[in-house]
Amino acid sequence: MFADRRDAGRRLAARLQHLQKPDVCVLGIPRGGVIVAAEVAAALGAPLDVIVPRKIGAPFNPELAVGAVAPDGTIFYDETLIGRAGIERRELEQQAARELQEIRRRLSVYRGACTGCGPGAVPEYRGRTVILVDDGIATGYTVQAALRSLRRQKPDRLVLAVPVAPRDSLARIGPDADEVICLLVPEDFYAVGQFYQDFRQTTDEEVIAALAHNHTRGVTTEGGPL
Repeated sequence: MFADRRDAGRRLAARLQHLQKPDVCVLGIPRGGVIVAAEVAAALGAPLDVIVPRKIGAPFNPELAVGAVAPDGTIFYDETLIGRAGIERRELEQQAARELQEIRRRLSVYRGACTGCGPGAVPEYRGRTVILVDDGIATGYTVQAALRSLRRQKPDRLVLAVPVAPRDSLARIGPDADEVICLLVPEDFYAVGQFYQDFRQTTDEEVIAALAHNHTRGVTTEGGPL
């Protein structure tokens, strides 16, 4: 059980000390994952940025995730679920396009608020160690889309670090990362929030503040001092 996201981030950082090196960068998935990632970045002396994947909901029930899309258009679909529900690909493509618009809006809000990492900037991850952080995994669709998107940028090492996740999701996602660090893998998993004492919703303002605070430490996504 974690007290809150900052507690989870500090405990996760303790397991990531072997990755404390000049080429490492930390990416958080908004909103809550950025708060966890901020603690990891601070402990490793690494730059912090965001990647914004979005779930793709079923046309008949938007809350039912059947896949996810990443900022560069990388898409992960649960083909078994889609086939079982009889969803047409055209409907999914339309939903993915709407989610990409929301991704661009959020990137503009989050990254545009940080001097030197504007909404149009594309961080360079080729040849670097990239740590992807979220506050937990349920289905893992957004995490999987993010990992596949990051892999296309050819990092030297791609690490997934989360406080808690169910075993079946980790087993499916694992091959998309070079290393997976997960502190809790409970047998009885219902929702990420059950493993936090305080799991209140993170605001956009908190995400922006975390990014700005990291940037003032004098580290950029390109590495080295400002």
